[in-house]
Amino acid sequence: MRDLGTMLRKEMLETWRTYRFLILAVVFLIFALMSPLFAKLTPTIMKMSFGSTLALKMPQPTSADSWTQFYKNMSQLGIFVVAIMFSGTMSQELSKGTLVNLVTKGLARWTVVVSKYLALLGQWLVITGTSFLVTWGYTAYYFPDTKSPHPGAGLIPLLLFGAFFLAVILCGSTLARNSYGGLLFTAIVVALLFVVNVFKKAHDYNPVSLISDNMALVAGTKSLTDLAPAMIIVGAAAFLLLAWAVVLLNRRKL
Repeated sequence: MRDLGTMLRKEMLETWRTYRFLILAVVFLIFALMSPLFAKLTPTIMKMSFGSTLALKMPQPTSADSWTQFYKNMSQLGIFVVAIMFSGTMSQELSKGTLVNLVTKGLARWTVVVSKYLALLGQWLVITGTSFLVTWGYTAYYFPDTKSPHPGAGLIPLLLFGAFFLAVILCGSTLARNSYGGLLFTAIVVALLFVVNVFKKAHDYNPVSLISDNMALVAGTKSLTDLAPAMIIVGAAAFLLLAWAVVLLNRRKL
């Protein structure tokens, strides 16, 4: 456990020195600020763009529009940015040979995988949670209504999907020899999940439902128990992916 703590501190220090955490924090903060602001200004923008030619009268924006924008940004652009930033988290170290000295001195390879995953997961939880709180504050300021009674309910599946997504990234980065290969692996996995989601019977078991049903949870038309099968599958899949990453690293020649 001492080795795990040491490696975790090393990972967090490296993340800070390479500005990855700072970049993600800034990007996610922009999402948090823009979501309620964009919802607030959309009618004005449409009126300025089309003027009297706009046939349809724009409805007044509500808190639901703000949260819709937030979860859309996080589940599409946010996930994409995370994949780009972390796709080389293992492959870069393997290509540079920075793990050789550590492993030859007795460091267990599973420690490398677990420490990297915990570092990624910690960043995801902190940045996403902070972005949520910022959006919540601004949404309450701009839209003091009751259209979104359960905003926090939509966050839980998003965080769980992120935990699974990070396991996919880390596994792909361990499997590939460069960051592009890891990114391709991640893209293939996510694409397959979206293809499976076409079948309605598979929706409740598909991890993608955790980033597509957020607004139903916010509005109260769905509960977290409805997504329980997908949550269980996500947890099991993340564990299996990390175990596979350990096996891959054990077989990898450093």
